[in-house]
Amino acid sequence: MASTLPDTWFEGFEARDFEVNGTSIFARFGGNAQGPTLLLLHGFPQSHVMWHRVVQVLQASYFLVLPDLRGYGDSSKVPGLPDHSNYSKRNMAQDAVAVMDALGRDNFFLCGHDRGGRVAHRLALDHSARVDKLCVIDIAPTLDMYNATNMAFASAYYHWFHLIQPSPLPETMIGGNALAYLHAKLGGWGSSGLGYIEPEALIEYERCFCTPEAIHAACEDYRASAGIDLVHDRESRARGDKISCDTQVLWGQRGVVHKLFEPLALWQAQCAGIVSGHAMPAGHFIPEELPLQTADALIQFFGSSLP
Repeated sequence: MASTLPDTWFEGFEARDFEVNGTSIFARFGGNAQGPTLLLLHGFPQSHVMWHRVVQVLQASYFLVLPDLRGYGDSSKVPGLPDHSNYSKRNMAQDAVAVMDALGRDNFFLCGHDRGGRVAHRLALDHSARVDKLCVIDIAPTLDMYNATNMAFASAYYHWFHLIQPSPLPETMIGGNALAYLHAKLGGWGSSGLGYIEPEALIEYERCFCTPEAIHAACEDYRASAGIDLVHDRESRARGDKISCDTQVLWGQRGVVHKLFEPLALWQAQCAGIVSGHAMPAGHFIPEELPLQTADALIQFFGSSLP
């Protein structure tokens, strides 16, 4: 089924399928072609559409690139490999870098929400020369979150442990009522229901998520995070690798990260640059719950020109 998004949501943006890194990545790009480049990465269980209201504010100042991560939106949803490496954050980061290469954008600002934040973390480590500043939204580092697992975390983020079970068990269970599952995820984690999502965006998320291929890809994303991604993270920490650029951390006051973790301290331990940030009066889906405040925070941090 084709997208039915209103034309005005990304008016002036070009849409393209990029054949990169052995897969097809769908992305929109546009805005101020003379401004600094800002790469925006979405999270689970959404697509680049989650940024549409933020884009309305940012497009005057930045050249914006909004890909769908592999396995999400209109990007390829291929079967996972036995070690789930094709859905590793390293591989997803390489997808994003390859899109930026295709667009001729060598250096860029980078912001990721949820799973996109985890991809952004790995991208900033593996391709540090490309990233001028980094913003992560409503996450703590993956390794720290798994290492701190207790009853409270497992209860709040039960999906982390459900989705990593061997295929096809979680795929079959979610596929039994994919719509109800999707709505429960979008309305959870402090978001208090679906009222923050426009009907057109919800229809888009339903279109992109409620298929066997998309459900499998999402499971593979989480299986990678519980396996090969942790291997990569431990290797990075053993080498003493740190994010080299200044980093902004935003999180929701009603979300799990705020309740169970100390995000600023955890990110300060992983960054060589200056780490700043604050909680925002929202649940997990901050860019859609508070689009104007999110855009303002990004402008305040990134500025309107490269350093």
